[in-house]
Amino acid sequence: MLKPGDAAPSFRTKDHEGREVSLEKLRGKRVVLWFYPKADTPG
Repeated sequence: MLKPGDAAPSFRTKDHEGREVSLEKLRGKRVVLWFYPKADTPG
């Protein structure tokens, strides 16, 4: 379990357009992850 102030582990995921996003490439920037169930969207 991460605690406040811990570094996030590196991972990869896809954005809303299907492009791969790597946390490693965003290191040092502020990042917000917003998980939204695709079943509730038109996409």
